[in-house]
Amino acid sequence: MAKLKMQKIEIIASLEDSKAVVDLLQRRGTVEISDEKVDGLYFPETAQSLSQFDKYYAAAKQAKETLGRYAPEKKSLIDSFSERRQLTVSEYLEKSSSTDKTLSVCFDINSAAKKIADEKLNTARLNTAADTVRPWVDLDIPTSYRGTPTVEFFIGTFPKGYTSQQVLAMISEALPEVSEVEVQILSSMKEQTCLVVAAHRSISQEVLLVLRENGFARPSEPTKHPPHVRMERIQREIEQSQKSIQESISFITSCADRHDDINFLLDYLAMRKDKYDALKQIGMSRSTFILTGYIPQRDADALCSELENSFAIAVSLTQPEEDEDVPVKLSNDAFAAPAESVTKMYSMPSKNDFDPTPIMSFFYYFFFGMMLSDAGYGLLMIIGILIVMKKIKLEERTRKTLKMYLYCGISTVFWGAMYGSWFGDVINVVRTEFLGLEEIRLYLWKDPINDLMSVMVACFGMGLIHLFTGVIIKACGMWRDGDRFGAFSETVPVFATIIGAAPIFVNLFIKVPQALQDVGKYVLIVGAVLVILTAGRTSKSIVGKLGGGLYGLYNVISAYLSDVLSYSRLLALGLATGVIASVVNLMGAIPKSMPLKIVVFTLACIFGHIANLAINVIGAYVHTTRLQFVEYFSKFYEGGGREFSPLNIKTEYYKFKEEKINE
Repeated sequence: MAKLKMQKIEIIASLEDSKAVVDLLQRRGTVEISDEKVDGLYFPETAQSLSQFDKYYAAAKQAKETLGRYAPEKKSLIDSFSERRQLTVSEYLEKSSSTDKTLSVCFDINSAAKKIADEKLNTARLNTAADTVRPWVDLDIPTSYRGTPTVEFFIGTFPKGYTSQQVLAMISEALPEVSEVEVQILSSMKEQTCLVVAAHRSISQEVLLVLRENGFARPSEPTKHPPHVRMERIQREIEQSQKSIQESISFITSCADRHDDINFLLDYLAMRKDKYDALKQIGMSRSTFILTGYIPQRDADALCSELENSFAIAVSLTQPEEDEDVPVKLSNDAFAAPAESVTKMYSMPSKNDFDPTPIMSFFYYFFFGMMLSDAGYGLLMIIGILIVMKKIKLEERTRKTLKMYLYCGISTVFWGAMYGSWFGDVINVVRTEFLGLEEIRLYLWKDPINDLMSVMVACFGMGLIHLFTGVIIKACGMWRDGDRFGAFSETVPVFATIIGAAPIFVNLFIKVPQALQDVGKYVLIVGAVLVILTAGRTSKSIVGKLGGGLYGLYNVISAYLSDVLSYSRLLALGLATGVIASVVNLMGAIPKSMPLKIVVFTLACIFGHIANLAINVIGAYVHTTRLQFVEYFSKFYEGGGREFSPLNIKTEYYKFKEEKINE
């Protein structure tokens, strides 16, 4: 059974058992709690608790990211695929008792991270201030200094580079009679000159006017002390900020052994949040609570027995009403289950849909192999996946994904052998270039390069089978719902039309016997007439029925033509894999010297074939998925169902065995 049958469950129990019952349901993970409102009951307000859990979770997550940045967790690539660590009940209870301490450490880590960020900003500000003061460090008086009773000092900048002679010439040109002026250049760059001009007070205003006319400006933040004093103070503050940063980093790195504790805290908080999120959907009275939801029928009896044996409780099971939004849970065999992710990626089946996964999975693996179509690459996939599955204890989701690619790899080996592609033509290259032998036939069925049209027609035929399968599934649904004439109209007329047109269409690519074409014409005529008679069946008028029939005939021919042509990608991607692999082999065999040829050929094969495999696996995945979504599902699949989402243990880092969640 691909779609599990759902039942509605209602639980009534003592209020004091409410949390214990929710704990049990969360551990079993078989009940999706619904938010049905029952008159006369109140529903607990858990928003404040949920908000607090969100706050704590965010703090723990931030601490984990900070700790990972300064003291990364030591994990190998293999560890990232491994199954989560399992905890026994005693280990769980022991760890849960220290979550408050771990949360406190998280806040301390976050405070240290904030301190680092603040001090870095402060350091940047101080460095900017130091850059402002640095051009003045040779000045032994404050930049705010204005002079003596007889001499006025003008300390400031010009917006471009000057020498002291150029400044004196500037003043002399404007004030020829003035001679009592001294100029000291402190620093000069292309975009700025820092200088001190000293002039007798009797002429100081005239000198200042000349300076301003040439862009002179006093410092925006004049110092009360010589600039070197301010620079020394800034340097001390920078050193203090750097010291504070290092102290904060040292504290964070000293928490490197808290990775596991923080991981546990994140899982613990996620579980608590899910639990309180469920509690708000439970109706309560003074002494009892009522919980309603959905449960797969196969799990119902076992859960009911456990609840009744553990609590003073009343449990009832009923069938959902027709108009209820019943969740959908898929359950397929070992062959089809890995492809459930493809169905879910598109949409969960609605309550009226068949689960497309069992049949779709076969076509998915089949077409993937045709698109990758190199037996050597398929063997690499199979061997690599089997080693990983044997050596590493994987999460169930990861194991399913690898199983999907394992079946795809098996299909790839099959089609590679059919096409004669074993790492391209590496066998014949080795025979001719290294062993001096003649080439041999490698393909068991056809060579797609030399027999292109025949293989293309075969791809079209397989595509047609794929499309017809979708139509048959739709017809089965209509037959199940009592629309038997509709089931006939959706299949027989369409099949007759397309099968009749097939010999004429195929003759464009390869020679088809005239007798078969003649038979096809008659079948096409019969099918076209049936389509015209049945496609407009929903219309009430004769004109409407005829118009609908003609439009239906046009749709059948145009839609199937475009859909069938889409299956040319089965050949195109298969050719791309084989041709690129052969080019890699050809490049490796270019050198004339045999020792050099062996080295170059080996390196070209290793790196070239790995790159070719990686690229074409992605292409095969994308285009195989597209054929299911666009061509196949469009023939029968509505989707729009809601996936079954039970209350369960949603953890990222740990797995729990019969854990007892804290009250």
